[in-house]
Amino acid sequence: MRDRESVVRMIRDAFGRNEYPGDPFLQGSFDGCEPFEEVGVFRGKADWISLEAEFLDAHADALSFFSQAGFRFFLPAYLVADLFDRLQTADPLFHLTHGFSDSSVEVPAKGRTFLRKLGKSVFVNPRRYGATTYHDYARYRLSSFPREEAAAIVNYLEYKREGASTAFEGDAIEEALRSFWRERAQTAPSAESLARHLAEEAEYFDAIRDRKGEGGPPEER
Repeated sequence: MRDRESVVRMIRDAFGRNEYPGDPFLQGSFDGCEPFEEVGVFRGKADWISLEAEFLDAHADALSFFSQAGFRFFLPAYLVADLFDRLQTADPLFHLTHGFSDSSVEVPAKGRTFLRKLGKSVFVNPRRYGATTYHDYARYRLSSFPREEAAAIVNYLEYKREGASTAFEGDAIEEALRSFWRERAQTAPSAESLARHLAEEAEYFDAIRDRKGEGGPPEER
């Protein structure tokens, strides 16, 4: 069995240096009032390590409404709380595995039995997103994690798979690992390359602002 403390330590090491995205960039969904009610309470909480499990549990649905930046920043708080069995309603595991495998359920209604598919091949919302499936959406949403963070998530998922309560849960975790997470942990851009890009962009925009303040290059005057 994988050691829980080592998994927690890896999560804290991988995510510990992340900068708070800023209040305006936490919310990803703006349909109705629920996204703001769930995500708005995270504004100003720039230290995810200090968040109590009770607070995270009270806002379990925030995991569905965070922007990619918000999800990336606050996910480790949920992962650590989950590893210590302190969550009652929040389910970070679902948000890391949904969309990578298919299942179905039979629903009887009006003398018929409907076979309802769940998972990766199901369309998200055809009227709004056309042919986008939950598999497409999962890969897009989870692409925000650089290599080191993906590796920490792999360790979390493997720990959860070893302790899975059902074969269905274990299979879903393994499929997510096989089809996305293990490769992400090997081939995603590194945290260093991401930080270097941000620094280079900041230098560039500083230079552009300075140039405008000086009236631009001679040929533009």
